[in-house]
Amino acid sequence: MDVTFAWQEQRTTTPEGVYRVLRAAILDGSVPPGGQLREAHIAADLGISRSPLREALTRLEEEGMVVKIPFRGAFVAEVSAAEVAEIASVRLLVEPYAAELSMEALRGDARPTLVRTLEDLGRATEQNDIPASIDAHLRLHRLFYDLSGNSILQGLWGGWETKLRLYLAADHRSYADVHEIAREHEAMVRCVLEGDVDGFRREVARHFPSALAGRSTGRGRANPAPHDGVYGQRSTLPLAPAADKET
Repeated sequence: MDVTFAWQEQRTTTPEGVYRVLRAAILDGSVPPGGQLREAHIAADLGISRSPLREALTRLEEEGMVVKIPFRGAFVAEVSAAEVAEIASVRLLVEPYAAELSMEALRGDARPTLVRTLEDLGRATEQNDIPASIDAHLRLHRLFYDLSGNSILQGLWGGWETKLRLYLAADHRSYADVHEIAREHEAMVRCVLEGDVDGFRREVARHFPSALAGRSTGRGRANPAPHDGVYGQRSTLPLAPAADKET
């Protein structure tokens, strides 16, 4: 059954407003990876013409969150378990180095930004706001790369952020207790503020077991299963049904 699209805030027919509705539907799992975004259905739900809708879909396509297939329509982009595992295996090695390089800034002038971002993550999990929690989650990790002063590290993050965003749309919903997301990051931030590189490395190793599990098969869609509050104890969620032709 198709999801019903609705305005999350004051109704606006601008491409920006439609973009926010579609983006939220992707990130909160209303439309799963591989799910179809039917123009006629969305336009009818939102009471809009197809012009702003197509602009919003083009923007999502440019960001890598949507894929357009000729004669079929627009679909939510998918990220494979193998891709997520490869990214996680690299992050396991380079993220502690990025954090080490950025620690001086994060313990100094950028400390308020780090603390505020962690607070945003905590607030989003308190409100069970999946899109906002994903945004804050990625902003927090991006700080390590952006403030590292290393252009190669910054380029790495830019290359995989969209894939991580799509993965986290499933991962955040897999937690039995969403507050665990904030608690995991509190431990990381504590290590940064204490200048504890080894401690940060240990926290990163605890952070990635579900993503790294994809290396064992190298196949399938990256869909974490329910998280029981203990790092790494997850299984596989069922895959989304195949998409239909655009109608």
